[in-house]
Amino acid sequence: MLLFFTLGLLIHFVFFASIFDIYFTSPLVHGMTPQFTPLPPPARRLVLFVADGLRADALYELDENGTSRAPFIRNIIMHEGSWGISHTRVPTESRPGHVALIAGFYEDVSAVAKGWKENPVEFDSLFNESKYTWSWGSPDILPMFAKGASGDHVYTYSYDAKREDFGAQDATKLDTWVFDNVKDFFHHARNNQSLFSKINEEKIVFFLHLLGIDTNGHAHRPSSRDYKDNIKKVDDGVKEIVSMFNHFYGNDGKTTFIFTSDHGMTDWGSHGAGHPSETLTPLVTWGAGIKYPQRVSAQQFDDAFLKEWRLENWKRLDVNQADIAPLMTSLIGVPFPLNSVGILPVDYLNNTDLFKAESMFTNAVQILEQFKVKMTQKKEVTLPFLFTPFKLLSDSKQFNILRKARSYIKHRKFDEVVSLCKELIHLALKGLSYYHTYDRFFLGVNVVIGFVGWISYASLLIIKSHSNLIKGVSKEVKKPSHLLPCSFVAIGILVAFFLLIQACPWKYYVYGLLPVPIWYAVLREFQVIQDLVASVLTYPLSHFVGYLLAFTLGIEVLVLSFFYRYMLTAGLTAFAAWPFLTRLWTRAKMTSLSWTFFSLLLAVFPLMPVVGRKPDISLVC
Repeated sequence: MLLFFTLGLLIHFVFFASIFDIYFTSPLVHGMTPQFTPLPPPARRLVLFVADGLRADALYELDENGTSRAPFIRNIIMHEGSWGISHTRVPTESRPGHVALIAGFYEDVSAVAKGWKENPVEFDSLFNESKYTWSWGSPDILPMFAKGASGDHVYTYSYDAKREDFGAQDATKLDTWVFDNVKDFFHHARNNQSLFSKINEEKIVFFLHLLGIDTNGHAHRPSSRDYKDNIKKVDDGVKEIVSMFNHFYGNDGKTTFIFTSDHGMTDWGSHGAGHPSETLTPLVTWGAGIKYPQRVSAQQFDDAFLKEWRLENWKRLDVNQADIAPLMTSLIGVPFPLNSVGILPVDYLNNTDLFKAESMFTNAVQILEQFKVKMTQKKEVTLPFLFTPFKLLSDSKQFNILRKARSYIKHRKFDEVVSLCKELIHLALKGLSYYHTYDRFFLGVNVVIGFVGWISYASLLIIKSHSNLIKGVSKEVKKPSHLLPCSFVAIGILVAFFLLIQACPWKYYVYGLLPVPIWYAVLREFQVIQDLVASVLTYPLSHFVGYLLAFTLGIEVLVLSFFYRYMLTAGLTAFAAWPFLTRLWTRAKMTSLSWTFFSLLLAVFPLMPVVGRKPDISLVC
């Protein structure tokens, strides 16, 4: 019995681990050629402000007095730049959010647990492609992009990790530290010829990571005065930094500013899930290459945010968070991050139609390169007769779309180029997803076969040991047959050979071979199966139908409980009545009463209110 439980624990561990290998794998590929727009960029430098944990509504809404808590940024929206909402993805955490912003792709969920300072996989980013990047902020965020960069052109300045104190009275000091150090940096640059020369180069990035808002949100909640006052201080700091940049560079009009957030925050001060308060983040852009504000009489959004924020007359341009990376690269003229899946939001660009068309074409080629590498990798490790290519984007279709796009550019049909490139990007992204999940069906089938086999084996052992159904099993010792074990050994060899010639990872061998011994163990109990079938066939039909209906009803209750919690109460109430419907009540009254009491006690909890957005002290009293 100890061996059985040990094997069961091991098998369930394998089944649990399979979830991560099937659904949570890195989407990255390597070996692509960098792609950049072959036209002069509008900006020489880019300043990226990331207000960690800032919700879109907290920035855009007006306070109870009808004034903005971020007057400088609101003035930018109405007089100088473009704005919108950046839609993030789950998990809404700092690491995946910054990777999406700066590298242009969405990490798999498991990346959150793989560490903050060390990259679980190498990836390209805006910082890596830039000539120089200077960054200030949290020691948890900055090293991710510095250690992944090729060369030593990414410089980081971070405060001590001990400053990140969620119990601190004034978390705005984290942001003040960043603003003060940026000012000191530029003051020092005036007296350092080498540094002065570097910050006057083109294709450079300045990154300011502002953690105070997130820290105050966790400690005091977004509805608190601390959180809202922190937004005001960030707004003041951004105003000072923008003024300093304009003064330092002599108002040359070659600086682009982008203000956004990595994720939002719930009303109770958490983030990580997919509530709109966590996934809707602000995006405000202005400066070189950015379109000026556009007054409109109507907008295509059906939410009530615009009216609440009193911004219904200023054109709102929403993007996905990963789209910000190609926007930044096109503005300063560096190659698109190799792993980016973002789609360039051309509506933000204030440039010629030719520049927009060429940038969109470059974006399409860059994503298509990933598709080609992914397809080649999968094709090389799959038997030719088993390989199923992505039919919507064949080699001939790729060639035709690219040729047509080039022809449109030549004939100055720029709107058609943008539309055609967006179509190609969407097809390439579908193809990337197709090849990324190519083995999911194979692995899933193996795990299901193994799981069903284990359930069958465990059930047979229970029936064999604790049931009176099996009475006719012959006690006669039969001569062992070698056919069954030899057959399963042959099956195992075939499975291993099939995986070997496809150069599959070692984990595939575990999932592919595990069902073989499990089902061998099941078929060894063939006599038990035979007698069980015979017993079931002799069972009264009415009883059989009754048990089947009860089983179906129980499954239905469990499924409905995902949508209606009170269904759990119904199920537990039925459990409470079960002893009175059997002979157990007459045999063990105390046990039956205890069962009923605790079942009814549990049935109360699904009827209680869930933890909501507003505090309810009665729930803990």
